[in-house]
Amino acid sequence: MASVSQHPSWTFLTNHTHILVVLSREPSRRIRDLASEVGITERAVQRILAELIHDGILIVKKEGRRNCYRIRRGTRLRHPLESQHTIGEILGLLT
Repeated sequence: MASVSQHPSWTFLTNHTHILVVLSREPSRRIRDLASEVGITERAVQRILAELIHDGILIVKKEGRRNCYRIRRGTRLRHPLESQHTIGEILGLLT
């Protein structure tokens, strides 16, 4: 009988979603902290943040030396199977 791994090789949600969940709880979270909490590199977090900002899902505002991120919760999900739902709906379930 094969042993069950303590750490699955995949997760149900994407790292993009994980970043949004963390930012919905603490909008001024540092990249280093996001990387640690999600379990990815700082470089990956920077790439994901850039994509979310480029696609209009995140708005970034400088507050002192930190960035503060606002999630546009009314943005519709991109995949056709999910496009009738918004990011806010998903985050509402997860946070």
